[in-house]
Amino acid sequence: MRRRYGETWVYESLVGGIPGLSISRRTAVAIQFVLFEAAVLVLGWYYGLWNAVIAGTVAVVVAAIGSVEMHRLGAKNRLLSTPPEHKRLLFGSSIEIVLGVLAFIALVTYLFVWDGALLERLFGARPPAPVVYVTLLVLWDLTYRIGTSWWSAVVALWRAVHVELSAEDAAIARRLDAENVAFSTIQLGLVPFLLEEPILLGAVVGHVLAVALVCSTAILLTGR
Repeated sequence: MRRRYGETWVYESLVGGIPGLSISRRTAVAIQFVLFEAAVLVLGWYYGLWNAVIAGTVAVVVAAIGSVEMHRLGAKNRLLSTPPEHKRLLFGSSIEIVLGVLAFIALVTYLFVWDGALLERLFGARPPAPVVYVTLLVLWDLTYRIGTSWWSAVVALWRAVHVELSAEDAAIARRLDAENVAFSTIQLGLVPFLLEEPILLGAVVGHVLAVALVCSTAILLTGR
């Protein structure tokens, strides 16, 4: 089925919108993982930042799994026989980008203004510019997925309250909401690197708990 833009995540549109480029979702995620991980390994080797390589690799893996989940959630939501308002709200509004940008700016502000101890522990007192560039790129990837998971949860609750689904679609919707909880839980892979950063730790864990609460409420209300 041909997808119209406005019925996809921005992430999906970027890949599918490049003229002359036609690759599968699996290939797109594989390319993303290989490029990011190669950058992490090469920079870690060149600058001798092997401690940062471990954290960077975990972040790249979390981002890649998040990409797979975004494709899955997008495809399954498009199959639901919900009204156009639901699809426009979920995909066409691009609110996940806004939430991702807000989360990213808050993270950068924390790292460079509030407390730079995490960067210093990973990269030293004067982090090399290429390392900072790749780090910010990976962090944007992560915060964008956090924004997508949160917006999916909010729209799921809206759908549960305002849209009447058939028994079959209601079952699919409940599975989607449960999968979104799993999607957000992937972010907990970053927790071991945040144990000395209580604010960031609280933000990640709080995000997961909030998505779980909203999605669980949507599950309970769907089909009622």
